[in-house]
Amino acid sequence: MTESPKVTVKGTGVVAGVAFAEAVWVRPRPELPQGGEVVAEDARDAEFERFEAAAGTVADRLELRAAGAEGQAAEVLTATAGMVKDRGWHKAVRKGIRGGHSAEYAVVAATDKFVAMFESAGGVMAERTTDLKDVRDRVIAELRGEAEPGLPQVEGEAILFADDLAPADTATLNVKRIKALVTELGGPTSHTAIIARQLDIPCIVAAGSGLKDIQAGDVVFVDGSVGTVTTGVEEAEARAAVDQYRERAEIVAQWKGPAQTKDGHRVQLLANVADGNAARIAADSQAEGVGLYRTELSFLSASEEPSVDDQAAVYSKVFKAFPESKVVVRTLDAGSDKPISYATLEDEENPALGVRGLRIARNNKELLTRQLDAIAQASEGREGAAATWVMAPMVATATEASWFAEMCRSRGLTPGAMIEVPAAALMADTIMPFLDFVSIGTNDLTQYTMAADRLSPQLAYLTDPWQPAVLRLIQHTCVVSRDHNVPVGVCGEAAADPLLACVLVGMGVNSLSAAATAVAGVGAQLAELTLEQCQEVAKVAYESASADEAREAVRERIESYRGA
Repeated sequence: MTESPKVTVKGTGVVAGVAFAEAVWVRPRPELPQGGEVVAEDARDAEFERFEAAAGTVADRLELRAAGAEGQAAEVLTATAGMVKDRGWHKAVRKGIRGGHSAEYAVVAATDKFVAMFESAGGVMAERTTDLKDVRDRVIAELRGEAEPGLPQVEGEAILFADDLAPADTATLNVKRIKALVTELGGPTSHTAIIARQLDIPCIVAAGSGLKDIQAGDVVFVDGSVGTVTTGVEEAEARAAVDQYRERAEIVAQWKGPAQTKDGHRVQLLANVADGNAARIAADSQAEGVGLYRTELSFLSASEEPSVDDQAAVYSKVFKAFPESKVVVRTLDAGSDKPISYATLEDEENPALGVRGLRIARNNKELLTRQLDAIAQASEGREGAAATWVMAPMVATATEASWFAEMCRSRGLTPGAMIEVPAAALMADTIMPFLDFVSIGTNDLTQYTMAADRLSPQLAYLTDPWQPAVLRLIQHTCVVSRDHNVPVGVCGEAAADPLLACVLVGMGVNSLSAAATAVAGVGAQLAELTLEQCQEVAKVAYESASADEAREAVRERIESYRGA
């Protein structure tokens, strides 16, 4: 291993854990053509055929990887292969070639066009530009007969560094070799972060340009829980930390549930899912049910609204995975970073603060009516512990809560609301009388509280759920929920952090919903603390001055409990 001077780079930790190994950087992307000679008119058809052959090879390669992957990794690879085959992209490339450009340059020009469109849409669409550029680079490399860009060959253990990992690379990582991921760009909801959670390996995103100070071959210590990458760490110290982390992982692996604190206070641990396949995977975990079913993800690619029967058929796959357990369905959360052609407005200047979530139904009540009809149809016969709970996103007022609750109850559905708008948290005492439950969406609540786009790598330090301002809003919501005897859950990324989960339970949160792979880690951590200790760390957290201070203070307090 190469000796390295002491350097620490701070990013946003999205998957906790530690690793110690040599740094490797992804293989460089091909140099993009800037123009070049004009292709003769009689050679342009052959040039387009050359492009189609290269694109076909890349798509076949991605689909082959998808066939050998599972869950979200398979979905991401399949989606990327679909981008390679996209008719609109092929049409734009053909137009460029017919204008006399080489296949390589036409690919660049066509991709630039789509990148500009995605960036103007913002949000998750803007994040997809990484996918587009990855497709571009793979096809250009294939056209030139060069090695495919992306993951390097790794013989031993390594920590993978990149500007921003392409989904196709993240989805095919060999976790026996790659022990952690670190990217300069990205955010907590990027594909890199999502798949790292699925693979359960330490991951840090938005580390900034300072990451370039770390060279391939440098030995680095990664701490995903605090988001630091450090060179020059004493090997004995680092190895001891890795051993401790592995011991902790063994404890987590052996945890079977049900979730409760050391003194027997029960907490319901649920899974976030997007479709029937994810629900089936979650059913094989320790999750007790579904705390967030994101219905809109099934329809993002639909050009028109699915019928009630079609929607019910999709929803029933999730219900069947948990036939005797609670399932919490979120109604259509379109808008902002999830535009849907038949539901959302075009050309909103600030869609994150625009017509999204429940607000869509103000001028399109029938859209919500049909979705609730479909949910009721799909959940016929479910009752008792398996009752179907339905919550509306972006509720901001008591009037909205009352209106939505009435629509749910008329269909035999249990009504609730997302607390993700600060106004809803502050006015919880007026909203809760109309509802049977609330669920805190910490991703958006953090974004709106801190006035920072949660997908911006430059603002990742603000969009941290450990922000005391966010924790105080959660604390207030929990106090009100006790007064009104309304259960409160958390379904944002905060629920997947074992330390933050203890804080949330200490505040009075009744249920936590996260990626299925995170459930055991949260449950094992809760089992080590009493309810009183959870309450103590909650107070420590929301009385801190910053997110970093809150995280570190809670970590130290919990370590002191273990040592006592």
